[in-house]
Amino acid sequence: MSRIGNRILNVPENVTVTVNGNEVTVKGPKGELSTKVNDGITVTVNDGVVKVERKDDTVKNFHGTMNALIANMIKGVSEGFVKQLEAVGVGYRFTLKGNTLVLNLGKSHPEEVEIPADIQVEVPSNTELTIRGCNKEKVGEFAANIRKLRQPEPYKGKGIRYKDEHIRRKVGKKASK
Repeated sequence: MSRIGNRILNVPENVTVTVNGNEVTVKGPKGELSTKVNDGITVTVNDGVVKVERKDDTVKNFHGTMNALIANMIKGVSEGFVKQLEAVGVGYRFTLKGNTLVLNLGKSHPEEVEIPADIQVEVPSNTELTIRGCNKEKVGEFAANIRKLRQPEPYKGKGIRYKDEHIRRKVGKKASK
């Protein structure tokens, strides 16, 4: 029995959830998201409450997953998701040029990353980056792709890291006595 799958989802008053066949659409002030539901799973919406139920145990693997996806869609269109990155290192900085993010990461050339249409990027300072959007998967993937360009290294801690991330530091070479 899936505890996450049996969780009842409360819908805020400014969000509408509609089920059309095997497609669930969630609309809110931040945008609109939709997803396909597996055949053995039924989604019902009654009086601001969403319930996800499975017909039999052949689809029990997807029961909790569908519930979590719908919960993330509801949260995304009402509140949105935020990822914050910071650049640590001499000369590491972020700049915004229209719809392109320019990253100076200590290489001989700056990296340019195209920003997707449904994601907002802010640069509060040269070394800080804030990514916002209603789709949790796209926000996380975009942040991970930027972090992948220069991952933090364990000796000096230089690189791009999440704002609340802790990097385990290693001890370098020690001078012999």
